[in-house]
Amino acid sequence: MPGPLAGVKVIDLTAVLLGPFATQHLADMGADVIKVEPPEGDLLRLSGGSMGRDKSMGPIYMAANRNKRSLCLDLKKPRAVEVLKGLIKNADLFIHNSRPAAIERLGLGYDELKKVNPSIIYAYSLGYARKGPYGHKPAFDDLVQGVSGAASLQSRVDGEQPKFIPSLIADKTTGLHLCIAVLGALYHRKCTGEGQMIEVPMLETLASFWLTEHLFGETWTPGRGAMGYDRIINKYRHPFPTRDGYICALPYTDAHWVRFFEIVERPDLAKDPRFCDRTVRPKHFSELYQVLDSLMKHRSTQEWLDAFDEADIPAMPVNT
Repeated sequence: MPGPLAGVKVIDLTAVLLGPFATQHLADMGADVIKVEPPEGDLLRLSGGSMGRDKSMGPIYMAANRNKRSLCLDLKKPRAVEVLKGLIKNADLFIHNSRPAAIERLGLGYDELKKVNPSIIYAYSLGYARKGPYGHKPAFDDLVQGVSGAASLQSRVDGEQPKFIPSLIADKTTGLHLCIAVLGALYHRKCTGEGQMIEVPMLETLASFWLTEHLFGETWTPGRGAMGYDRIINKYRHPFPTRDGYICALPYTDAHWVRFFEIVERPDLAKDPRFCDRTVRPKHFSELYQVLDSLMKHRSTQEWLDAFDEADIPAMPVNT
């Protein structure tokens, strides 16, 4: 069964993870994505390549490029650029994640391609907003985790040095936002017939992503408290150890907590002034989490899951 983007033709000049992650979602929805690579291939092909059938089939590359067609072009050669423009002439979307100066030197800037295809949607992602102070700088996931505040946010949990989240979260989050922006542009063109240029910078995307919950007390002007969602950055917030593993449990409502305290055989905690309702619990999560750590160890993970499921309390095991 064709997907919702069946008939949409995408010329994909993206590389590494951010761009390919975005275009893979378009391909999964039915778009005809033609991935264009240089003769040496996308750099991501070689990341972990020794695990694949050959060195050009790295695991991350394989996980971010399904459902695409492939084309090799050496864009240092004028003839290859002309071939690419020929493809763009009949495309709906041209997408890349190169720095603007480099792409414009190839004659593939928006103003140039608009002459080839006036209704083209031209989308690109870069590290930092083009008109901002860092617009000329290269970017990778580690750099953006640092400058967006993600690495320092990790240090607020345990008081230690800043550290990176063990995921290419800047690439993947920005890739999703790039995909969403493209979907909006496709709908706009369907309504108006007009193409447009889309810029999705990593830093600005990640800053917005973190601030959704961590702007917190600075949501208002003047501020009414510190930045940082207390429950999320609490150093005791972690899966609870059980007799044979770990479990994630999240009683969310007051009714959940009452049932939870009964199941862990501490109904008295429901009347404890520190934990009795959602207006006071956030101030005492450190104490509460430490109490729960000691209470969960005497049953197996499955025993807890069965009890929580019966009481309709959200819980899941920790898998490896």
